[in-house]
Amino acid sequence: MSTSSPTLQKAALEFKSTSLTVPVLLLASNNLSHIELQLKEKITQAPEFFKNSPLLIDLQKLNSQNLDCELPDLVKLVRDLGFMPIGIRGGSEQQNHIALEIKLPVHSMHGTNAPITNKPEPKTIAVVEVEEAKQPEQNQENKLITQPVRSGQRVYAKGDLIVTATVSAGAEIMAEGNIHVYGTLRGRALAGVLGNINSRIFCSDLQAELISIAGIYQLSDDLSPALAHKPVQISLDNQTLIIKDI
Repeated sequence: MSTSSPTLQKAALEFKSTSLTVPVLLLASNNLSHIELQLKEKITQAPEFFKNSPLLIDLQKLNSQNLDCELPDLVKLVRDLGFMPIGIRGGSEQQNHIALEIKLPVHSMHGTNAPITNKPEPKTIAVVEVEEAKQPEQNQENKLITQPVRSGQRVYAKGDLIVTATVSAGAEIMAEGNIHVYGTLRGRALAGVLGNINSRIFCSDLQAELISIAGIYQLSDDLSPALAHKPVQISLDNQTLIIKDI
């Protein structure tokens, strides 16, 4: 009786290293009531931006002020508000131990840049700050999109992102470099997502819900009506978004 050799199966998975932009909850207070209030304010400003968003909890500033934190209560709070915590960083040995007990990863502080400094105008994510990672490498891959980017779609480019069609409300386009939209920009545009402060956004018709460069953002309510429906370029100067006519 003959036996057949086992069939070699194609690999079902593989691990890859990648860079992701994740909002960081940088805490300066351990008052959960104040944290909840401010988070709700931020969510009200941009509900779709924060909806089901991953979140890294940064405890470094709290610990530098010798402020204790009830980590399980904090994690429950952010989950109840619709965030999805992916870990903590900057925690004490005890906080790291508690995080692991509740199945929350502990991230190293090494290799991260300093958090973005808050300024009153334009708005940054005050309690929740966008994580800055390494500066993008040169000669990254650019991406060209010729079809409309529809509501709910997300497009990411490792270099520049060029869209020759409309970006609909509820859509999100992100690039490590510049963003060019040769049509109406109604959704959210985030350039320099790995912290490149020299990135710019260009569009032929500005109607965006949110614009952001290197984590500094403005919502549609903050944009001057004089800039609406016009071709503009957006740059970052000293942590301030500069919007000019083209």
